[in-house]
Amino acid sequence: MAAPLIGKKAPAFKVQDDAGETVSLASLKGEWVVLFFYPKDMTSGCTVEACEFRDALPRFKKMKAKVFGVSPDSVKSHQKFREKEGLTYPLLSDPEHTMLEAYGVWVEKSMYGRKYMGVERTTVLIDPAGTIAQVFTKVTPAGHADEVTAWLRAHAG
Repeated sequence: MAAPLIGKKAPAFKVQDDAGETVSLASLKGEWVVLFFYPKDMTSGCTVEACEFRDALPRFKKMKAKVFGVSPDSVKSHQKFREKEGLTYPLLSDPEHTMLEAYGVWVEKSMYGRKYMGVERTTVLIDPAGTIAQVFTKVTPAGHADEVTAWLRAHAG
């Protein structure tokens, strides 16, 4: 499935966060939502990205935007990652890839000639009405949280 299109309704989801609580798109209606999809807990690029979002969280809060990291890792893995890196926002667990597929980020990848399924690093911004406002694809972890806050500052006013 392709990534959601800007201007379209965001795909509904209902998944567990790192505390074992259920988070759904419906429960976030009326708020800006930042979903950054990443491949795997405790890997170098994902750690850089996660920590940058952690450090930028006060700016997101000021803009009334909720940040969520999303990967196929388990709740337990997310708990360890959050604790190790001092992450201050929820990590959503999607081991069945339902949400990842709905957002078009569970794709065929290739490394050293080997093909496999995995997460394409992508960030989706959802406006308070539940519409896709922006999609960042093929994200470079370093500097990405700044890129997202700059976009929000310019458009979410």
